Amino acid sequence: MYIFQILKFNLNNMTDIEIIDLTPENIADYGVCGYKDVEKHLELRKKIDWFKEFYPKGLRIKAIISKKGGYQGMLEYIPGKYAHRPVDANGYMFIHCLFVGFKNEFKGKGFASSLIDECIKDAKCANMNGVAVVTRKGAFMAKKEIFLKKGFILVDEIKPDFELLVFKFNQNAADPKFKKTNPDKYSKGLTIIRSAQCPYSVKNVNAILNTAKKLKIEANLIEIKDSESAQQTPSAFGTFCIILNNVVICHYPISNKRFENIMAKR
Repeated sequence: MYIFQILKFNLNNMTDIEIIDLTPENIADYGVCGYKDVEKHLELRKKIDWFKEFYPKGLRIKAIISKKGGYQGMLEYIPGKYAHRPVDANGYMFIHCLFVGFKNEFKGKGFASSLIDECIKDAKCANMNGVAVVTRKGAFMAKKEIFLKKGFILVDEIKPDFELLVFKFNQNAADPKFKKTNPDKYSKGLTIIRSAQCPYSVKNVNAILNTAKKLKIEANLIEIKDSESAQQTPSAFGTFCIILNNVVICHYPISNKRFENIMAKR
C-alpha cells in the first residue's frame, strides 16, 4: 500500500491551497501537466503508467491544488540515478519539471518556492547530497531564476542553452554534470526520440512523421522505456528531441506546423 499525505498551509494569505502528494492510487483523480481526462487523453494514460513504474524507485509528483481554482502547478522529482535527462546526478534528488500558475490570479504567490522546499526536505530525509535540476531559457523547462533565489548554483552547461544547477547539502560531494552524448550514432534521415515522462511528447508526433514522409525523408521513432536510455539522448531535455541527419533540430515537443517551419528553413 502506498502512503500519501495532504499538506495544508497558508501561502500569502491563500488559505485554500494544498500541496498534494500524487500516488499511483490518486494520480488519475488529479491528472498531471494540464491533462485531466484519462478516457480522453492518451498522453495522461501513458504518463500514469510511467509514473506507476518509477514510483517505487522514488519518483514523486507534488501538485498545488486550489479549492477555488483547481490544479495550479506541480513539481516532479526522482533520485538522480533514475533521472530522465542526460546527467550524472547519482546521490542527488533530481527535479524533472516545475510548472506553476496556470491562472493569472495564482501567479506570483510563492507556489514554486514552496514546491522546491518540499523536494529539498525529501532529499534531506533520504540522506542525499543535494538537489539538482536542468534549466533553460526556452520552452518546456523551468527558468533558473527561481532556483538561484533558493540558493542553487550553476555547475555545468551544455549547448544550446541548458544549465545544470545544484543545491548541495554535502559540500564535499562531487558536483552533478551533463553526460556528453553524440547524435552521430543515429541513422541518417529523421529520428524522433520520446518518452512517456513528458506527456507533451505524445501529441503531434504522428503528424510530424507524416510530414517527413511527404518530404520523402526516412523517419524513425524511438520510444524511451528506461532511465538509462534517457541519459544517453543527445539533447539535455532527455525525453524528447528531433534529429535530422545526425543534427538535433529540436530539443522539446513541437507542433507539426512548427516542424514544417523548421524544415522550410533548411
